[in-house]
Amino acid sequence: MESKKTVSLVLGSGGAKGLAHIGVIHWLEEHGFEVASVSGSSIGALVGGIYAAGKLDEFEAWVRAIKKSDMVTLMDISWGRGGLIKGEKIISTLIDLVGEQTIESLPISYTAVATDIRGEREVWLNSGSLFDAIRASISLPMFFTPVQMGGLTLIDGGVLNPVPIAPTFGDKTDLTIAVNLGGAIKNTKVTPKQSLSADKNENLDLQEKISRFFKGSQKNDTERPERDWSAYEVVNQAFESMQSSLARQKLAVYPPDLVVEVERNACGTLEFNRAAEMIELGYKRADQCLERLKTDLDRPDQHVLVPRGHEVY
Repeated sequence: MESKKTVSLVLGSGGAKGLAHIGVIHWLEEHGFEVASVSGSSIGALVGGIYAAGKLDEFEAWVRAIKKSDMVTLMDISWGRGGLIKGEKIISTLIDLVGEQTIESLPISYTAVATDIRGEREVWLNSGSLFDAIRASISLPMFFTPVQMGGLTLIDGGVLNPVPIAPTFGDKTDLTIAVNLGGAIKNTKVTPKQSLSADKNENLDLQEKISRFFKGSQKNDTERPERDWSAYEVVNQAFESMQSSLARQKLAVYPPDLVVEVERNACGTLEFNRAAEMIELGYKRADQCLERLKTDLDRPDQHVLVPRGHEVY
């Protein structure tokens, strides 16, 4: 029996859009590929780490059940200057779900990428506590408080490297597949009905908490007759634009064998209640990108899979 083709999987940053990574992983498994290595930034580090620990099914079941009200309860507010959320509740919930793990004990090679804010460099976390590495990599500026580790102040890996391909360079795998969550904007109507009706008040409650933090006070809505962008929205849009630009540069300089692209307007950064939709989208984008690869692998005369860096969807 022919052995499975091995893959180095690079999972990009991008907030709740990163739940699409789950769909991509499902496609690879269903079509006979073996993920032997995972490198991830931010949400990519989170999904990739849980997958490497063999607990993706448990995580998927949990995240599919999340409502906006659940997200509010996971927000342990930090009124310090470093960020809105301490992140202890979220990490504690994930540990309860997955179990405490060390990176060295994982059956799959794993690297989480974070950013050393003082040293202005990316940091590869490939040893020690899995959830310490994840917490550092997901430290979105102004939202999560930074993480102190080994004398470094670490924030979100997507600040410098939203698609971390370089950690896979030493892998002895058959091909490298990257998932970029900063793909071109598409005009699609994918907003689920419940986010417009049943969860409306919960969504406003979450936005209000975030907006109040960045305003530095709790002004009444009557003081502002016209709603404009909150500081959070401005920062979020700016960060997404920066990540999209950086991703294009990284992919041009270090092209993987294949890139699966998810449109950057697929959902909002915090819309984790849209898990089912994002997982389905990830599977669909993987199928569009990788189906030709599967066909090529089934043909014994094919020795070169795909020209490196030339297949982007």
